[in-house]
Amino acid sequence: MMHQTIKGSGVAAVKDPYLCLEGINKKYGLIEVISNLNLEVRKGELIALLGPSGCGKTTTLRMIAGLITPTAGRIAVGGRDVTRIAPHGRDMGLVFQSYALFPHMTVARNVAFGLEMRGLSRAEIGAKVTRALGMVQLEHLAGRKPRELSGGQQQRVALARALVIEPSILLLDEPLSNLDAKLRDEMRTQIRDIQQQLGITTVFVTHDQVEALSMCDRIVVMKGGLIEQVGTPHEIYEHPATPFVASFVGRTNRIKGVRNADGSIGIGSSLIRSASSVKPGDVMVMVRPHRIRIDWSGTERQGETANRIAASLSRITFVGDVIQYHFDVDGSEFIVEESTIKSQAGHHPGKQAVLSWAVEDTFVFGADQ
Repeated sequence: MMHQTIKGSGVAAVKDPYLCLEGINKKYGLIEVISNLNLEVRKGELIALLGPSGCGKTTTLRMIAGLITPTAGRIAVGGRDVTRIAPHGRDMGLVFQSYALFPHMTVARNVAFGLEMRGLSRAEIGAKVTRALGMVQLEHLAGRKPRELSGGQQQRVALARALVIEPSILLLDEPLSNLDAKLRDEMRTQIRDIQQQLGITTVFVTHDQVEALSMCDRIVVMKGGLIEQVGTPHEIYEHPATPFVASFVGRTNRIKGVRNADGSIGIGSSLIRSASSVKPGDVMVMVRPHRIRIDWSGTERQGETANRIAASLSRITFVGDVIQYHFDVDGSEFIVEESTIKSQAGHHPGKQAVLSWAVEDTFVFGADQ
């Protein structure tokens, strides 16, 4: 299992790191937007900086790129300190959220721009541009202007422009946020395929949990300028370190409870159990909606180790691929999700049921977390 860092308190260490952020702080006046951020990234790894707006993920990316100077700390690439080096001296390719294409230039000229600034010959530029456009399947649009392209095509031009200089690190600042759902799905696959084909170290900023879970080797979950947790998509989803991580990465129920001295947890008049180690007292219980099963008959099953709790159906919501059942449990709401294929007709508010789920699917956190 990979090392996990919680709450920005240490280095997310990996073997043979290529990109290193050490003790990074960023202040604007008296306001600290990044606090003691430590992160190590392997060569060829794709990591996501994931979090809500204002958490510091784009500021972190821009410090890596050299567009913003840290107030304190050190950034190193391959052992070389680049903290005070200008962006053009860092050998990094950056794809902006807005794509930032030159509207008066053709697709080919947009992609060639960085090579022209480096003084390459016309023949070298032509060969590299053709190769880069081939990677994003846009060779046939080389002569068009950006305004003649769709959003997805513009995004691919921006990606080709970043890749054509053959950077050591690729930085992506929410490049898919302006695309519709279908295009986002296609571009997620294409970006991941290109990244693996080139073996390029990549840092991807996003607020979209699906992008982070489906594309990246590791996820860095951020909140308020701090790292909440670092881990693989599986680790982040199945073993969230904080209530914020559990609720931000994937849907989850949040229910107040009380941890008893014997380890049981009281929710209203019901008792459940969890594998989490939390001291007795007020707690927050979290269970993912799709991990809960509904027993409409309410029949008790002897010897079952899963948590079981009586509930009353209060509302049903149709969400396309799933049905959401809203249950009341002594004043607390549980949402259960089932596939529309599995769901049965004839349920109505007020119907009684028993909800059950595995003990290991019960996340429990102290009320002060």
